[in-house]
Amino acid sequence: MVAAAGESIKAAAAVVPQGSTSQVEDAELFRLYYGQSFKVIKNSVDGQSYLLIQNNSRMASRTKYCTGRIKSFVVPLFNYSVDTTFFPVSFFELLGLLDGLKGITSESVTSQCVLKSYSNGDIHLINKTDMQQLAQFTAYFVSNIGKQQSCNFAAFVPLEEKTPLQKAEWIKYLAAFSNSEARANLVYDAIKGNYNCLSKAATNLTTRFKPVVAWVDYNQGMWTFSREDYKLKYVSDAGGENVDETISNHSYNVSNPDDMDDFYALLCIVDVVIDQTFAPEPAEYTLLTFLDNFNVSDDANFDFLINQSLWRYDKRVQNSSVLDWYDGAISQPQLVLADLIEMFFPTGNYPLTFFRNIAKHEGVILIGPESCNRSTSVPLDPVIVQC
Repeated sequence: MVAAAGESIKAAAAVVPQGSTSQVEDAELFRLYYGQSFKVIKNSVDGQSYLLIQNNSRMASRTKYCTGRIKSFVVPLFNYSVDTTFFPVSFFELLGLLDGLKGITSESVTSQCVLKSYSNGDIHLINKTDMQQLAQFTAYFVSNIGKQQSCNFAAFVPLEEKTPLQKAEWIKYLAAFSNSEARANLVYDAIKGNYNCLSKAATNLTTRFKPVVAWVDYNQGMWTFSREDYKLKYVSDAGGENVDETISNHSYNVSNPDDMDDFYALLCIVDVVIDQTFAPEPAEYTLLTFLDNFNVSDDANFDFLINQSLWRYDKRVQNSSVLDWYDGAISQPQLVLADLIEMFFPTGNYPLTFFRNIAKHEGVILIGPESCNRSTSVPLDPVIVQC
């Protein structure tokens, strides 16, 4: 009887959150906690805790926080805006939340349906320096956390994570503001399952020696190898091998013959090169641009040139310069992985989403509102690639 009574007390004290919940599986920079009528997001990047209070609770009318470490919002949100600077708005699409998005700071987005909503007048341009205008929204989502933030500012920073799946899991962070956890769980589970399935399949494609892959960058006369964690992770998950860090952590000056001899020597072992050099007009960056920066002729004897495996991730472009690499590729990493597997082990049967082969003179694809072929209120389903 005592045990039963104890169990009854425990059952009565159990917290039962309203609606669905999410658990963070892979992301390292945020955590979710649930109460009966509230939830808390702890963001390790900006140091903020976001208290999200259900709008039908007593707490909603009597609680308001806005300090350096905690802010409160009443959820679900219905009228919000975003600073589009390096902000992957495609997360809103995957959750089906475009109807509540009312303001963007620029047209520089690669989401076709956000562009459609903007062209239809459902989303308006706002001034990121006009605090009075920004205060009209229940929340203003930002990726730049270094500036002074008002009470309705909320940081959304998936790009700070180290791996592709960690970045993609930030869909759960955004979903908490709209009570869309069930949708976020469904989308992330599908993306993660497809990503892991593709990665497992790539291990069976690996030849005796894995293809060696280099991400390179040219800036102001200097070549460097990129060592960003998520890019290295993509290569290994796709069955490739990154250039060893111990021999690729230098800069190479094109004006210094010794530097370039070292750079050329390293690239002689590389099978696949991904050139991530910034180009104001991606469509104008061609094989000739690379060769000129690289200071070699088109008959140079490098395997990645002979085998035509020289790539850029600027295939999908909006307004001539805005890359979907910083948007759709963040929310759907399984598509990036599928691209890389095709690049490393070509079949000719899979059309790439984000990469173009400049060795084969492939051009860019322009993104516009006319490409959105569904109602903006309908969620975007993640693309599942056969593996």
